Amino acid sequence: MSENAEFDANATPICVTGASGFIAAHLTAQLLECGYTTVRGTVRNADDAQRYAYLTSLPQANGRLELVAADLLDWPSLDRAVSGCRCVFHTASPYVLDTKHPQTDLVDPAVQGTLGILEACLKSPSVQRVVITSSMAAITDQPGDDVLTEADWNKRSSLTRNPYYYSKTLAERAAWDFVEQHSPNFEVVVINPFMVIGPSHGPGLNTSNAVIAEIIQGKMPGILSLAWGFVDVRDVALAHIRAMQNPRAAGRYLCAHETWTMAELVSRLKSLELDQHHLPSMNLDHAAGRLLVRLLSYFQPPGRRSYLQTNLGRIPKFDNSKIKTELGIEFRPLEDTLRDTVEDLQRWGHI
Repeated sequence: MSENAEFDANATPICVTGASGFIAAHLTAQLLECGYTTVRGTVRNADDAQRYAYLTSLPQANGRLELVAADLLDWPSLDRAVSGCRCVFHTASPYVLDTKHPQTDLVDPAVQGTLGILEACLKSPSVQRVVITSSMAAITDQPGDDVLTEADWNKRSSLTRNPYYYSKTLAERAAWDFVEQHSPNFEVVVINPFMVIGPSHGPGLNTSNAVIAEIIQGKMPGILSLAWGFVDVRDVALAHIRAMQNPRAAGRYLCAHETWTMAELVSRLKSLELDQHHLPSMNLDHAAGRLLVRLLSYFQPPGRRSYLQTNLGRIPKFDNSKIKTELGIEFRPLEDTLRDTVEDLQRWGHI
């Protein structure tokens, strides 16, 4: 796409893979709000109208949102999905911490789905840009003392150590290798969000919001020595759109706003109107507490065990200046995001 090129709202369709997902539903809604005439979202079963009613009932969706069936491992379905589109947002990828079959449940869909989308775009001369939802998981699975940037890559994960992180890393690596090998006519831009929270368009509970729900419901043994880089799902969706619209957008964009420890998160939850007797009060955020939690982690499922063992006592630090400067993202106050998240968890009956 040339430096002066702009996306015409009345031009060819824009495709969003995995449109029913947490981030993708917000992306779809914002694309419609921006005035793009046709948004084509891929879902598992396009004939299940009730299941995707929260998408088809979005403002301005009538006559402009087209849901089509596609599967990450069914490449012909991906060909049909992107055919004639000008931009493709690839957000679809499985996200679970624990699985008995990480290769087939996580790695294969993530990698083959990414390659399938890129192969499909290669066949469609209309495609000018592909924006891929990657993750901070592809940047690190064990924060250290260094400030993380887009130049960092996760080199530690495997099928047995943080397999979800491994799947995201391999999928993004596959995308950049594809660009290098094929020199396609379209450009690829990647968004790397951290802990994405916020209100949901659909009834499902995404993994990051589930952490908030678990803390509120008292499912944590205490205040653990954990920390996360949080970001509002609405800001993540906007970052995707800016990555499409800005002709100079290139490479990776670390998408995170602010780091909160679990102690800080619990403190902010206490300031909200909640039934607070379930919130954790036992302080395990110290050396003895970390040792205890590390020992207890051996009784957890493999995914949660490896996550705890690689993240306990570590506070992620990151540089988000690139996404602010190049895409003009101004992150909304995290306290507002947390309040909206809690209210939404209540609305859907998750807490």
